[in-house]
Amino acid sequence: MKYTPEYVSLRGVEKAAVLFLCVGEERGSELMSQLDEAEIQQITQAMALLGTIPASAVEEVLVEFQAGIVGASGVVGSFEIAERMLAGFLPKQKVGEIMAEIRGPASGRNIWETFATLNEQMIHTYLSGETDQTIAAILSRVKPDVAARVLPLFERDRMTGIVGRMIALETLPRFSVEVLEETLEKDFLRSVSRRTGPDPHQRIADMFNKLDSGLFEEISGTLAAESPQAFAAIKQKMFTFDDLARLDQNSLSRLIRSAEGPVVPLALRGAKKGIRDRFIEALTVRAREMLLEEMAALGPVRARDARDAQDKLIDLANDLARQNIIRLPSEDDPLLTEGEF
Repeated sequence: MKYTPEYVSLRGVEKAAVLFLCVGEERGSELMSQLDEAEIQQITQAMALLGTIPASAVEEVLVEFQAGIVGASGVVGSFEIAERMLAGFLPKQKVGEIMAEIRGPASGRNIWETFATLNEQMIHTYLSGETDQTIAAILSRVKPDVAARVLPLFERDRMTGIVGRMIALETLPRFSVEVLEETLEKDFLRSVSRRTGPDPHQRIADMFNKLDSGLFEEISGTLAAESPQAFAAIKQKMFTFDDLARLDQNSLSRLIRSAEGPVVPLALRGAKKGIRDRFIEALTVRAREMLLEEMAALGPVRARDARDAQDKLIDLANDLARQNIIRLPSEDDPLLTEGEF
């Protein structure tokens, strides 16, 4: 029999968890619905990991909260109790997400991060024997740049089919996600140690942003014919390196100054002439000269390195826009055409 000490030291959030357990699941759910998501996360985690708390400690907590209860009989916190309490006021899917975060690696929290670090050829080899639907489900959960590296390794027709299924894929039930995670861990990741955004179209748009532009053009016709509405919605969410040319001059100049190391010269080495000229025009004469010198000093560069640098500039532009430092171009802003290059 496990010995429970008569005195335990509880932190503030653990005391709150004890109080919620004392008032019961129904009232606890009502109280928790008044909290913000961060507070819910903290209290739920404390509640799930609380274990058995002796009566003396419970009594001390209740007195501290001036609840007027003396001689409490103790409470037991567990994942199951915490999950039921959350289910009293949150949607089932949200409950699953919170509990998955709290359970940590055992629920597959790190599986997708680890999967994303693997070589694309290794991922492709593993996925080749799976159905297109399974591949679509897996690639829809990894980072967009990972999916963009793996997709081109499939034959063209199969790649188009997989992307089509990703577009049509609805949010997976938590049970299906757990099956995927368990399979990946057992059959592929072995002992090597998840959060998709709420908008699957945005994730696919991010993936398309990182695909080679020529490859995207090759498959876009088929996708537009098979899923016209969904594909059009995805294209509206795409923000490519060429779109940076539509930034106003101040925003473009700020973006260039915010980039670190050789990112800008490397990105421009792989850019179209018109895009390159637009970047250069946003700089002062001296800065212009320095940029051209850096580009010349790079010598031959790999196309993949140039694309990676372009991706970094896109990510940086999004970060600066979220901070309201620059303004991203809207659909109404003019876009350079091939004829202007």
